[in-house]
Amino acid sequence: MIEIEKHTTIGTALLAAADRYADHPLFVVPENPNRDYDPNGLSLSFAQVAQQVLQTAQIYQEQGYGFPHHVALFLENQSAHLIHKLALNHIGACCVPVNPSYKTLELVYLFEHAKPELVVVLDKYLVAVQVAVEQASHKPHIVPLSQFETLPAPKQKAQAHTVQSDTPASILYTSGTTGKPKGCVLSHRYELASGDWYARKGGLIQIHETQDRLYNPLPLFHINSSVLSFFCMMLTGNCQIQSDRFQPSRWWQEVIQTDASIVHYLGVIIPLLLKQPESALDRQHRVRFGHGAGVEPQLHALFEERFGFPLIELWGMTEIVRVFTVNEPPRKVGTRAFGRPVPGMEVKIVDTEGNEVAKGEQGEMLVRHSEATPRKDFFSGYFNDPEATEKAWRGGWFHTGDMVYQDEEDGMLHFVDRDKNIIRRSGENIAAAEVEALILTHPAVRQVAVLAAPDPIREAEVLACVELRPEFADQIDAEGAEAAQQLAESIFQHCHQQLAYYKSPGWLYFIDEIPTTGTQKIQKHQIFPNIADPTTQAGMIDLRHLKRRGS
Repeated sequence: MIEIEKHTTIGTALLAAADRYADHPLFVVPENPNRDYDPNGLSLSFAQVAQQVLQTAQIYQEQGYGFPHHVALFLENQSAHLIHKLALNHIGACCVPVNPSYKTLELVYLFEHAKPELVVVLDKYLVAVQVAVEQASHKPHIVPLSQFETLPAPKQKAQAHTVQSDTPASILYTSGTTGKPKGCVLSHRYELASGDWYARKGGLIQIHETQDRLYNPLPLFHINSSVLSFFCMMLTGNCQIQSDRFQPSRWWQEVIQTDASIVHYLGVIIPLLLKQPESALDRQHRVRFGHGAGVEPQLHALFEERFGFPLIELWGMTEIVRVFTVNEPPRKVGTRAFGRPVPGMEVKIVDTEGNEVAKGEQGEMLVRHSEATPRKDFFSGYFNDPEATEKAWRGGWFHTGDMVYQDEEDGMLHFVDRDKNIIRRSGENIAAAEVEALILTHPAVRQVAVLAAPDPIREAEVLACVELRPEFADQIDAEGAEAAQQLAESIFQHCHQQLAYYKSPGWLYFIDEIPTTGTQKIQKHQIFPNIADPTTQAGMIDLRHLKRRGS
């Protein structure tokens, strides 16, 4: 394994890994004849990646790029994204990954906020980038990937700079649920320490040098794929298998064909795989474990029983390099347990006044490295927003915004919800995640988002926005309002029979598609934008008359 203490920059670590693991595969793309790039698949060894990185870095450098330039990459999940990111880091420039789902106004915001010197873009997105640049006050150069060797020189050439561990490597924009995204500045040390932490966790997530192949369908503009898993594989002589996106119908085919031993997942992936028809492929893989976050408790054991490997839950944030994970038994399957505090990841749980709560009580989770070095290996800060950075770090602890509790007996941390997703109804606190988890088990439901709706008497009421599976959506469209009412009541009873009466949805709304980010995080604030009272929306179904104590 490559020792990061000896290689403090991404460039030197990559070259050391290439020297040690030369012919071992580092980056693999599964074959897919329907994909518009590498339809027959792609395999790049450590030596090949290093060679392409050095060639790409030379082109950038000869044109005058380097520190402190920002370069935006609009390259989807193609190998070019990692090659260009690593090349930029090698010369001291900072990579700004772009979500390919961004529309014009989102691109304008990113260009004006991150102020990239250059945008490297796939040809198919060129017009979209040009339109955004025309509207932006900051106007970066644009170069299509196919014409990269002719890239224009920067307006100001790079400064003389020796790349160091604290040199910015990436600015990743967090999706958030309200307001504009924040740019998390990640240093070379942060990114390497992320992979190192993962590689050394041990227990149930042993990483075997040169023997593991990690299948990751998540986007490269996200920290999970481009930082956490990639640098773990790079430092240990292993291989990252990068699909273009998550596709339920192709998941097992790609996992088996690429001989994956580890898979990464998000909670939304699990029910979609379970809803696929049973197949011989379900057990033909060699996967040792899945590593991810957000599996619904009701589905956890069902998945493991069907597919034959453990789903090991983790907790992490873009701002925090090190993840919590349940890497030793008992795994607490069927709960929202995600690990224990460990050296290098200290935890304090506080109430709304900032006072530490007792074990077993819910509160916001605060984290730090240690009292002496609280910010070690955390993000460098929010780009161009020192006030937001210091607010997040008030009191010497990073405020995660996540509500958790710590088990009184074994010290295990359990996720409750984001604090903004706690619905307070008649003095009772309701976790939206709990209601969502149950509604997802209804056979008609494909996806769900639970929100707080205003209520003149109870302060708030539970509102469930439901995306139906296609056959049920077609039925509603054909049969009309009466069928919609019957299905809404069926979903209500599904909850009412298994949850305390006050947790069941008082309102239900069938939505064509629940908006998500590229990493499949639900964007609740986009469901009813700029609407103070969503219960006034046409099609809203009132179920409050069914919601009675003791019924």
